[in-house]
Amino acid sequence: TIQQELSEGWSRVIQHDLTGKLDGHSWTVEFPVYIDCTYLNGKYDENGVARHGYAADAPFIDSPRDARYHYTKRFGIESSYRLFEQAIATTTTRDPTVRLLYVVVSLLLQNVWRYLHYEYVATPRRGGRRLWWWPYKEFVNMVRRAAWTALAVRRAVPANRPPDDRFHR
Repeated sequence: TIQQELSEGWSRVIQHDLTGKLDGHSWTVEFPVYIDCTYLNGKYDENGVARHGYAADAPFIDSPRDARYHYTKRFGIESSYRLFEQAIATTTTRDPTVRLLYVVVSLLLQNVWRYLHYEYVATPRRGGRRLWWWPYKEFVNMVRRAAWTALAVRRAVPANRPPDDRFHR
C-alpha cells in the first residue's frame, strides 16, 4: 500500500496500519506516514519528482517537510555511529579510562577526516562544495601507515626466497 502511495501524488500525510498475530491474538498498529515530494532538478543527474515516506508518530512533526528535516538529522547520527565503529580500536581491557581514550581518539579521527575532506579534497563551486570520493577507511589506513613510519615500526620480511645471485658473485 505504501509503495502505491509513494508512486503517485504530492506531499501529504496518510494513515497506515499493520496487523499481526501474537499469542493467538490479532493486533493492529496504526500510524501516520508522511510522504514528502521534491523536485530533483538535476541532483544526482536525475530529474523529476523524488518521493520519500517517513513513518513517524511524534508530536513535533506536523508536516512532511518537518519529517524530512528530522529524519535527515537522524541519518547524520546513524552515519556517525557507522564511522565510529570503523575506527574504534578493539580491546579486551575493562578499564573505562582506556576505553574512553579509544572513543575520544576515534571521534577525533572522524572530525579530522571530515575537516580535511571538506577543506582540501572537496572542490569549491557555486551552491556548495563537491565532495570527491575519499573513504574513511582509506584515511584511517593512511594515518596508521604514517604512525608506523613515524615510530619506525617495520614488518619482518619472510626469508623464504632464494638469494639473488647478482649480489653474491
